[in-house]
Amino acid sequence: MPRAAGASLVRFPADALNNRYWLVRAGESYSESFGEPLTNPVWKTSERHGLSPLGKEQVLRGLTPDLESLGACNDGCWLWPSITQNAYQTAEVVAYTLGIGRSRIVPEYSFLDARGVGALENERLEFARRIVEEGDLLDAGWKPQKGTDGTPHESINDVLVRMRQVLSITETQYFGDDVLLIAPDSDCLSVLQAAVLGVDLRQHRRYAFRPGEVRPLQLSTVAFDSRPVSFSCPDPPKCTRRADT
Repeated sequence: MPRAAGASLVRFPADALNNRYWLVRAGESYSESFGEPLTNPVWKTSERHGLSPLGKEQVLRGLTPDLESLGACNDGCWLWPSITQNAYQTAEVVAYTLGIGRSRIVPEYSFLDARGVGALENERLEFARRIVEEGDLLDAGWKPQKGTDGTPHESINDVLVRMRQVLSITETQYFGDDVLLIAPDSDCLSVLQAAVLGVDLRQHRRYAFRPGEVRPLQLSTVAFDSRPVSFSCPDPPKCTRRADT
């Protein structure tokens, strides 16, 4: 009997998924090697986002052997890279090295974009990262200051919306497959991993990825609680005490 069709909106934490996921950070880009954030989407297909010489080494000598040792893609897999050049080139190298057909590369046009850093786009990469890290510890809704060139300025919550969307698509489209999500930066992947585990999103950097690193997506030991939540309100509108359910 064919499996009944149905959309799969992923809810967090998640203790079960239809597919096996591998989170992959692309190899280092030229812009990263130059110390440039370059998170404005208009640059995604620029050569400045292509794999640097070190990035190519990270993919060939690190990522590909790690995928084989982890047992990823033993029976084939789907590669979902951002169209940002270093991510897509990473997918192409992995596909060629592991003998995976190019028809298995599914370009992702927006959900796997690098996190937008707003006005920090014009700063040095290390400075921008430090400011974002400090802000993230304050609140999952914290955003970098808005810039003037159209670069998105995204919070952790903004990134999570995108990652929930891409995961919901792959959960609807595939069943029982290996899927590699290949992102140009770390935040997309670390935010997703923290959300799946049910960890405080402000602590997502506990799961940060190095360029060219791959890890299996870890599932939570606790299922999403779909029961309605009710609250008592003895002193409206100050509803602060949860009622017994």
